[in-house]
Amino acid sequence: MTTLAVLATLALLGYAAFYIIMCAISPWGICKRRRCTGGRIYSRIFTKTFRECPRCNGSGRRVRVGRRVYEYLRSEHKAGTR
Repeated sequence: MTTLAVLATLALLGYAAFYIIMCAISPWGICKRRRCTGGRIYSRIFTKTFRECPRCNGSGRRVRVGRRVYEYLRSEHKAGTR
């Protein structure tokens, strides 16, 4: 039982390390909002009408959650050490 717990913990730590490295290398992820294709949201009825996606501002890319957490913690640290 303890071997299984150790393996699960190591897998979780490995995934967290991989995600942190991905946030550092590539802070942008793909916008996963429903019906957002390349930053455009197409109408269901009129297929040729679209508007910009409000989540990604029409770019099709968004900032990863881990990068937002890192930026928040960095700004709090800077504000506290002034």
